[in-house]
Amino acid sequence: MDTASPATEPEPSAPKPSLVRGLSLLDSVLLLVSGIIGSSIFLTAKDIAGPLPNPTLFFLVWVLGGVISLCACVAFAELGSMFPDSGGQYIYLREAYGDLVAFLYGWMLFAVANGGTIAALSVASAAYMGNIIPWMSQQHVMANINLPYPALVDGHVVEATFTVVFTRAHAFGLVLIAILTYVNVCGLRWGALLQNVSTWTKFAAMAAFVVLGFATGKGHWSNFSAQAPGGLSMGLSPGQLISALGVGLIAVFWAYDGWVYVTWVAGEVKDPRRNVPLAMVLGVLVVGAIYLAMNMTYVYALPLSEIAKHETIVHDAAAVLFSPGAAVWLSAMIAISCFSAAAACTLSGSRVYLAMAKDGVFFRRMAVIHPKWRTPAFSLIGQGLWAAVLTMSGRYDQLYTYVIFGMVLSYTLTVIGLFVLRWKRPDLPRPYRCTGYPWLPAIYVIVGVAWTLNTIIERPTEALWGAIIVLLGVPGYLYWKRGSRDKLPG
Repeated sequence: MDTASPATEPEPSAPKPSLVRGLSLLDSVLLLVSGIIGSSIFLTAKDIAGPLPNPTLFFLVWVLGGVISLCACVAFAELGSMFPDSGGQYIYLREAYGDLVAFLYGWMLFAVANGGTIAALSVASAAYMGNIIPWMSQQHVMANINLPYPALVDGHVVEATFTVVFTRAHAFGLVLIAILTYVNVCGLRWGALLQNVSTWTKFAAMAAFVVLGFATGKGHWSNFSAQAPGGLSMGLSPGQLISALGVGLIAVFWAYDGWVYVTWVAGEVKDPRRNVPLAMVLGVLVVGAIYLAMNMTYVYALPLSEIAKHETIVHDAAAVLFSPGAAVWLSAMIAISCFSAAAACTLSGSRVYLAMAKDGVFFRRMAVIHPKWRTPAFSLIGQGLWAAVLTMSGRYDQLYTYVIFGMVLSYTLTVIGLFVLRWKRPDLPRPYRCTGYPWLPAIYVIVGVAWTLNTIIERPTEALWGAIIVLLGVPGYLYWKRGSRDKLPG
């Protein structure tokens, strides 16, 4: 009698590679702080000193910006403790409102916000290095593109030509994007190390500027007591004063933007239910202290009436405190700051697209974790390639202005999502419960809604184009969603 051969048991499939929880609390704080502090602290003083030429109000608006950001942070902290996975805000929006809202947020990040930020910061870093190495800032015409239709110029029909001006700073910016992408692909630890070294270098440069500015600088303490005509109220009615504070807050909120980065990498943070909320609160407090110190140095160098006239305040303040020759090392400080912020955005942003791809609403390859390096390699590469395209286009700054209101709206919707999930999912574990609930998150919602409406009213063109950019993602969502349904077993 034949004996049947024993059935061959299928070999268990190898487990899929996963992300590594390798970011400590210090790594997380440095990531958040570096992501926030890019170039804005060196540029925004003019926009605040103009409507608020009073030292007390000038510093107050920076404190208010930090406090309002903390109101959002404590709401995000509870959400982060509930969903300690990579993707952060994308996941919070998905759980509160569903796939479409979450996708449109992620689409906005990929198409403009993150890609444009990486492009802008990389080119800015290279451009400031051009102040030290002049050949880097030289320009040449990359292409003359003849458009397929004539143009009317001064009453005459002429051939329309679009000239693309390409600087060596743009080329070096592309090199920086490639370096940041490669280092982060090669492992979380390498990406965090690059992030930490550049951040500590930035801290040292800013500390030197502040300490030496007060210790050896040629500033004047009287600038802190100089009052604008009309005293503290500046001769304005209460409504006008609130409006002036609101204008100042626009620039301040821009300067504080970036604290959400740490939520995007929550899947790689050690003990995320504790460290993600703690990193957000500690990080915003550190940033607030740095911003106050830098602005106090500016005011020590120049009265607010002069600060309101200078776009690049850090150069002008250094020229007064030290000498015109100080501009060289200040350019190096700003270049390092921009590079560090680009590194934070590169590391964290790719994790959002990873989460989208895992949900079946983005390019499937972006859901793959590299088996050796344990990083979202394809997500990082896709992000880097798109940032390079935006760099070559030269339109990243303009595109970003279109989605600013959308970013603030997304923060506001996420904080509202805290209330939604308290109602929809009261059973979910919440290791951290929002401090000051419901009042602190409600304050942020009120401010966020008011700011978004003000942007739509005051800048309708930018708001319209921002809405168009976001809605352009809808066909993509329908395509990917249909594809993911087709792959489900019937």
